[in-house]
Amino acid sequence: MSHSIIDASRYEPRGLILDFAGVLTASPLAVHRAWCVSEGLEPGAWRATLNDHPEGRRLYAALEIGEIGQAEWNEGTAALLGAHVDPVNLMGRAWAEVPPARRMVALARAARAAGHRLALLSNSFGLDPFNPYEHVGIWDLFDAHVVSELVGMAKPDPAIYELALERVGLPAEQCVFVDDHAVNLPPAADLGIATVHVTDEDAAVTELEALLGVTAVLAA
Repeated sequence: MSHSIIDASRYEPRGLILDFAGVLTASPLAVHRAWCVSEGLEPGAWRATLNDHPEGRRLYAALEIGEIGQAEWNEGTAALLGAHVDPVNLMGRAWAEVPPARRMVALARAARAAGHRLALLSNSFGLDPFNPYEHVGIWDLFDAHVVSELVGMAKPDPAIYELALERVGLPAEQCVFVDDHAVNLPPAADLGIATVHVTDEDAAVTELEALLGVTAVLAA
């Protein structure tokens, strides 16, 4: 019975709207902690500076919506982390070892091959000098790109989800939105978009395979 339901979905193009960090990449937390140690910082310094320090939060929020560029953010945040921290390509150095989420990327490729439309909906952490999307090699997977830095608004602003629907060209009821931050899901659900909360890559991929009628196949 369930097999026929999944097969039926193959004939209905759907919109798959994917977050980037923590969805198309592995969780960056362990990598960021190791990077902090390599820089002579406390393991939690990166997360504490971006999330808990008032100026760190202000700088990151400004970066997300394009009020400042990554180079300016690098300068300001390096100073908060410590006088010895080199600001040159700070974001790139911290993110360089975060691996792609290989099964989720394979799921996205399978969905596109099956005729579903893909949109990237990402709160940016800068594009220059370090472009995280090119670094992971996923930019060309998508039919539409909604990156907060480029559109001047960020999740969970409801308007950014409306823009993603407009760009993917499908009604909310035909779309699925995937994010690792629970706070970003309700605005999508309020529009009628199905949501998948990523807390485990394998579980999320299994859920999406059933929703989209595709199978994620890892390249050899």
